[in-house]
Amino acid sequence: MLHNEYMDIGFYIMFFPIVFFYGICIGSFLNVVIYRLPRNESLVKRASHCTTCGAKIRVIDIIPIISWVFILRGKCRNCGEKISARYPIVEALNGIVYIATIAILDFNLKSVLYCFFFSILICLGFMDWDTMEMDLRLLASIVVVAIPLLVIAGLSPQVRYNLPMFLRYDDVSLLSHLTGMLIISLPFFVIGEISGAVIRKRTGSDDIRRGIELGDTLIMAAGGLVIGWKATIVAAFLGIMLAAVFGVINKHRSGESKFAFGPYLAIGLFFGALFGTPLADMYITSLTRHAQM
Repeated sequence: MLHNEYMDIGFYIMFFPIVFFYGICIGSFLNVVIYRLPRNESLVKRASHCTTCGAKIRVIDIIPIISWVFILRGKCRNCGEKISARYPIVEALNGIVYIATIAILDFNLKSVLYCFFFSILICLGFMDWDTMEMDLRLLASIVVVAIPLLVIAGLSPQVRYNLPMFLRYDDVSLLSHLTGMLIISLPFFVIGEISGAVIRKRTGSDDIRRGIELGDTLIMAAGGLVIGWKATIVAAFLGIMLAAVFGVINKHRSGESKFAFGPYLAIGLFFGALFGTPLADMYITSLTRHAQM
């Protein structure tokens, strides 16, 4: 739809700011989710408030990005305490992610669902960074996002061809979706179980500690169900490489070897979702050509 040579440039100038606006508004809600879910607070019952003094935040003070930068200037209107720069960062990040997703995948059901998927990944990444835990409700919501993709992937090619343009897109097969759920999460689970047994034996502790936590396994299972097996492999490779680099830096700076793996898997899933399948196809084609030489 958007990838049309006859589309006027003026349309893009109008369309993408609207996408960004929706992205930052949803990003504002993501901040609420990131803060409240780990504390088991309601996402809807209590109005936005200062986390220091508890004062209710005015409507003018919750305008995404603008309020933090120009109105409040990073401080609470009531108590003057600094407000974390994370809030506008999450809002802007979500807006940028929405623009990138629709610009790359076009505007269709798949890109809209991927936008929601990426918003959930942002929540999971920041929450894991803060608490070293992932919320099962958010992980389950990824599966909900995958359901329409699975339904359409399960249709015959003829039926899919006759769908409206918004529902018609190049998609991975149903088998690829289901394989993606297991291709990384299953090895992660096995590694986690073995490492957990080794850790318990060496420490003599009954604490459930694993080399790869269940949250990391579940995010790759749910994410793989959304994006398919080829993209999941690329996502896992990128996430592991990023985590390895950070782990070395973190070990050198703090001496601490334990850190949150989830944020790097989330980044890997984002790039894997957008670029993983064509990258995997290029790699497979390259291997095939070398094998035939």
